[in-house]
Amino acid sequence: MRIIEPGRNCWRLAETQRASVLIDGADYFARLDAALRNAQRSITILGWDFDARIRLRPDVPGSPELGDLLRQLVEARPELTVRILIWSVAVLHAPGAPLPLILGAEWQDHPRIDLRLDGRHPIYAAHHQKIVTVDDAMAFVGGIDLTVGRWDTPEHRVDDPLRLTPDGKPHDSVHDVQMAIDGEAARAIAALARQRWKVATGELLPVEAIAADPWPADLGAGFREMPVAIARTAPAWGELRGVEECAALTRSAIAGARRSIYIEAQYLTAGAIGRWLEESLQRPEGPEVVVVATCFSKGWLEQWIMGRNRDRLVRRLKRADRYGRLRVFCPVVPDGEASRLLLVHAKLMIVDDTFLRVGSSNLNNRSIGLDTECDLGIEAADEAARATIRELRHTLLGEHLGRAAAAVAAAEGPEQSPLRAIAELNRGRRGLRPMDELPLSGPVRPVFVTAVLDPKRPFEPLWFLGRKREGKARRTDATSRPRRRRRSSARMQSAT
Repeated sequence: MRIIEPGRNCWRLAETQRASVLIDGADYFARLDAALRNAQRSITILGWDFDARIRLRPDVPGSPELGDLLRQLVEARPELTVRILIWSVAVLHAPGAPLPLILGAEWQDHPRIDLRLDGRHPIYAAHHQKIVTVDDAMAFVGGIDLTVGRWDTPEHRVDDPLRLTPDGKPHDSVHDVQMAIDGEAARAIAALARQRWKVATGELLPVEAIAADPWPADLGAGFREMPVAIARTAPAWGELRGVEECAALTRSAIAGARRSIYIEAQYLTAGAIGRWLEESLQRPEGPEVVVVATCFSKGWLEQWIMGRNRDRLVRRLKRADRYGRLRVFCPVVPDGEASRLLLVHAKLMIVDDTFLRVGSSNLNNRSIGLDTECDLGIEAADEAARATIRELRHTLLGEHLGRAAAAVAAAEGPEQSPLRAIAELNRGRRGLRPMDELPLSGPVRPVFVTAVLDPKRPFEPLWFLGRKREGKARRTDATSRPRRRRRSSARMQSAT
């Protein structure tokens, strides 16, 4: 049974000649730096946050800040245009510097650099896609924003001298994942970016596809000549219809699992995700389920909503795990003679080593139908693709266990059991600490104000709407039949 079904759980399938999964910010930023330097016609950046002060290559002495790099590129290439679209509320909510987004900065003072703030979203919704396209020929999609606190290496050393904010202060170790694609799949992501730009600004951007190849020369391709599923989330709002493909793809992947489900998640709180995993755990011959998740929260509000609801959902899954196939872990890294929790910012799922999903959507309520999201899915059709997915899972588990991918593969045995490998290799100060040792007793319902702070769909008071929305939003394309436009209460003008 195939997991990916275009029109039901993804927008479309598009062919990529090359695809590569980039693990952690240092790998992604290095590849992005190379691709940007190869750009000839267009660079488009969509993000939840953006800080032009970061350096993509802090490991290279004298490397420029991102804003200065973009300015150098447009000055050197008369046909190159840079467009950046960032969530408007990032100026209040995100870690990057707010004033340059609002007032502008010297690097932006160029007619072919255009930075806008995206205010076309419902109350409390976020533009959460993390996308970069280059010449409509290459695209990066995943969980990594171009902002502070995202650069790190797979070693996640707590004393890494390169892991600094633009102000020179150390930031937390962080694990994340991004995917690079080219070909028709990259052109489809570029079309999605143009659509989001049109929704946010009203402007229709030109198609910029050219014959040049921005793919970095030193970046190998884990996957070659295969279809990539593009799944989206977009809220029903104004004339836009709701799109919930990311959640549908996640549901199909969980339902289709037979041997193993491997998840890396920043948040694990959505009741719907809990139901789908419960159904899998209750099957006598169901898959092993391994979840690697963030176990600490930044700020009391995140701890209250995401932390408490995460613990509640883990307890719920423990009660459903009648066959003992579930493990939920928090990764830790050495800190002197002790260990320190590692922040997991990745949004990744691997099922039976035949399906891979990488993107921006979290396993929380708002990623189901409130925020804008984009995920990529690959479903193996041959042994070569399955081997690539399997090696990726071994590499990820090996990173968290402080072991080589080959050691993980050997420890899994002929059953290819990730639980067996973890049981054998999970020792020392670098490893995985069980979260599912939480007591079974605990809250059954989501914590207070979850419906307000982590809603599944937009909520707007009737005085703002002017009329009630009839029925649930149809899950169809965001460019469907237009409806009466409403003005956004959160609309912000461009800083440039």
